[in-house]
Amino acid sequence: MDLSSKDNANPMIHRPTIPRHRIENEDDSVRDAIDAREIFDHIRDINDPEHPLTLEDLRVVNENDIKVDDTANTVTVAFTPTIPHCSMATLIGLAIRVQLIRALPPRFKVEIKIAEGTHQSEAAVNKQLADKERVAAALENHHLLSVVNQCLTLKTKK
Repeated sequence: MDLSSKDNANPMIHRPTIPRHRIENEDDSVRDAIDAREIFDHIRDINDPEHPLTLEDLRVVNENDIKVDDTANTVTVAFTPTIPHCSMATLIGLAIRVQLIRALPPRFKVEIKIAEGTHQSEAAVNKQLADKERVAAALENHHLLSVVNQCLTLKTKK
C-alpha cells in the first residue's frame, strides 16, 4: 500500500510499556485472576493494518482503557484510532476481538468498542463490533480473516 492511500500517513509513535515477565515455575493448577495488564499483554502486539507498527506503538490500545471483572467473566476494551476518520477502526476492533477470543478462556464475555469521542462514526462501528452475527459473518469471509490474521502475526522487533 502506498503512503497516499493511508488514512494517517505519519502517525505519532509512542514508547512501549515495559513487558512483564512470566514466572517459569508457576503452579498451573491454581486459577489466577485475569487483570487489565494481562489483557493488554494479549493485544499490545497486534499489528496496525496500515503501518508496520503495533497498536501499542500507536497508542491505539493502553492498559487504562481496559476493564476486567474476573468474577463476572467480562472484559471491556476501549481503543482509540489514530485519527477521527480512521477507515480501519472496524478491522482493528475485529482483530482485538479475535485475539482475545483465542487467548481467553471461553467463560469470558468480551466487549470491544471505540473510546468515547475518538471517532466520527463511533456509534456505527461500536454497533458492528457488538453484533455477534456480523462478527461471525466477518470471520467466515476468508479474505477478511486473512487480513485479521496478518494483524495478529507477531513480527520480530529489531
